[in-house]
Formats: sequence, C-alpha cells, structure tokens
Amino acid sequence: MIRKLVGLLSLGAVLVVPVAANAMSVSDFLTKADALKARGFLAVGSPDIALLKGEIDTASKLYRDSLAAEIASGRKPSSCPPPKGTAKITSNDLIASFRAIPPAQRRTSVAAAFAAMMKKRYPCPGSSAA
Repeated sequence: MIRKLVGLLSLGAVLVVPVAANAMSVSDFLTKADALKARGFLAVGSPDIALLKGEIDTASKLYRDSLAAEIASGRKPSSCPPPKGTAKITSNDLIASFRAIPPAQRRTSVAAAFAAMMKKRYPCPGSSAA
C-alpha cells in the first residue's frame, strides 16, 4: 500500500487547478493520509487518494509558479529545486515534513507547508537555510 501511495503522491505530474478559497489544511491532509494508511489495500479505490494527490499537484504548481514569478521580477529565488519532475520526494518524506509542523500550526495550507518544505530541502547555493 505504501508503494502505491508513494506512486500516487509522486510529484512528477502537475495538475492545473485553481486554488480553492478554502484550501486543505495540513491537519486535514494528515488525517486523510492516516485513514488511507489504516485501510491498507482497501484504500486503493478511495477518492481520498485522488484528493490528496490533487492537493500535492496543486501545491507543486503554486510553488513552481511562485519561483518563476520571483525570477521574472529580478528577485533571487527563495529556493533552488532540481528541474521539474526530478525531485526525489516520496510520500513518506512529505508526510514526515508535515508531521514536523507543530499541531497548533497545522491549520496552514498544504501549499504553504509544501513551499516551506521545498525551501528547506533545496536552498540556493550561498544562502543560509532557515
């Protein structure tokens, strides 16, 4: 099941979806991920798999768009990730990063938490990691 979840949450594909006014929180994401993991093989047909994958795809697109906007405006990018589709981030990496967020701060959006993870994981050369 974990391997399937890793594949489904891979960051290679980017889904172009506008951000909803009430984007999913890290807390909600972790609750759904835990429920899927608890269901094991029975989670394969769950619509929550597509929902979580969509959240990560949207967060990835927003993150890349934000970097492109920083560069286009002449600012130094906030992080320097590898080319799109080549970052080796598993669902376990992502979930561990989200779990590291203190529970009181897990109301933050998945997109904001994803961007923070990428900034920490891929700092630009010569910059200090926050």
